[in-house]
This record gives sequence, C-alpha cells and structure tokens, in this order.
Amino acid sequence: MTKPSEATAPLIVPNPADPRLTERVTGTDQTGAETEINVPVERPLTLYLNSQEIVTMMTIGDYPEYLALGYLLNQNMLKYNDEVTEVEYDDDLQVVVVRTEHHTNFEEKLKKRTQTSGCAQGTAFGDLLEAVENAALPKAELRTSWLYEMTRAINTMPSLYLEAGAIHGCVLCKQGTPVCYTEDVGRHNAVDKIAGWMYRHNVDPADKILYTTGRLTSEMIIKTVRMGIPILVSRSGFTAWGVDLARQVGLTLVGRARGKRFIALSGQDRITYDQNLEFVAEESMRSRRKGGAHDD
Repeated sequence: MTKPSEATAPLIVPNPADPRLTERVTGTDQTGAETEINVPVERPLTLYLNSQEIVTMMTIGDYPEYLALGYLLNQNMLKYNDEVTEVEYDDDLQVVVVRTEHHTNFEEKLKKRTQTSGCAQGTAFGDLLEAVENAALPKAELRTSWLYEMTRAINTMPSLYLEAGAIHGCVLCKQGTPVCYTEDVGRHNAVDKIAGWMYRHNVDPADKILYTTGRLTSEMIIKTVRMGIPILVSRSGFTAWGVDLARQVGLTLVGRARGKRFIALSGQDRITYDQNLEFVAEESMRSRRKGGAHDD
C-alpha cells in the first residue's frame, strides 16, 4: 500500500450530522414528560490481521480503516516500518482485515492480556510497557499561546459529543491548529483512529500535540509514546501511574486544561509561557460540557 505524504493528508473533523452515528430515542424527563434525544450508536467491529482474528471492538463505526491500523500499531502488533498491503472493510459483516507483506502470528501475545481502565476497549495485549522503555521522544516546544489557541478551537468546533453526549474526543494539533479530530465511545478508539491516520499519511509526530477529553492514564501515556508524540494534553485529570510513566519517558503531560487553567506534571521544560493570561477568556458553559469537574 503506497502511503501519501503528510502534505496531502485530509483534514478530519467530527460530522455530527452523519445519520449513521446517532439514533433518536424517546424517554421521559424528571417531570414525567415525554422527551426525545440523540444517543451515539455502538457497533461491533471485528479486526483481523491477515488470517488471524485479533479483537472485536465496540465503536461508532466511522473511519474503521484508521481504527484498525491504529489499534494494531498501538498494541505493538504492527510496526511503523511494516508494509501494509491492504486494508479491507466489509460494512455488511462489520469486519476489517489488515494484510501485511510478512507473516504474523500473535497467538502467544493474545494470551497475555492486561485489564485496562479504558472505556469500550478493555484489554491491552502483551509487551506494551517493554515497547516504550527505550523510547526517545523528540525535543519539542509547547507555547502556552498554542495551548490556549488549540483548546479554544477545539471547544468551538462541531462535535458528536455536543450533539449526543457519551463520547470521547482526541485531537492531533500542530502548534495551535487542529489537523485531525476523531471521536468514539471510548477514548482509546479515538486515539487509535489518529494513530492510523498518521501512519496512513506519513505524518511526522515530532512537532505535534495530542489532546484528549479523557483521563491521563497509563495506557494513554503508552499510546502517545508509541505514536512518537512528545506532548499530551487533556481537559481531564491524571492517574499516579500515568504521571510516573510520563516522567520516565520524558513526555510533557498537561491536564485539567480548561479556560485559563492547566497543570503540567511532567516535561515542563518544553513549556514556554508566552501568553498574557489577561487576554485569555474563561471557558463558556457550552464548552464545559466537554468534560466537567467529575471527570477529574
């Protein structure tokens, strides 16, 4: 499969108007009155690597090819220098098959599973910790002006979350500009889609920032490092192991980024404080719905 260059990579943003992604459901509200709301769909997607079934994921169903590639990359079942010859998706069967030039066999790896804190993706396979132990993240800069520009842009973009709730989002940014924005019922699906998009389009991770609405847990740190991205930002909070891993590998970790506020617990040497906070607006109530205080 010939991969296009980063320069030709398509901008991906949420499409809340896509009728495949939500359903209308009728219920009653707190007064007993009938009400109707949009809710996200969940569909099973079974992933094969060559002839071997790997996993069945619950997903909203958009970008299955990117999700499949990113999942395999972030589970260390596919290497960034591997040659993928084909990614075939069958919508009727809800199956995606990734074919590679070389033979693969992950029977032993599939036996070694770790239960994770992820939503809609509950296991991590094999040797992920070993895969990041010797990681060398690029030297990069995070200007606070970029951080505020980035979060303002993300909070004002259309999203499935604002349409139907119950959704996580991940956004790949260059400086303060979003370049790939994905959503799914689980934050791991959302970040895997970004990993697949980056792989498919030869996107250089060295100058990128990854933003997530989800918690900064150990597996989110591992996936960010696997992707080669030096800076991870969340509007939500941290776990102790996540912080410890980020410090071990030199990942810049910024959490609770809302309005004027943020907290950096790792990699603070990359941060340049160039933004006058007097010119930063507090977060609007509409934006606050994207991860309230309970998400910390």
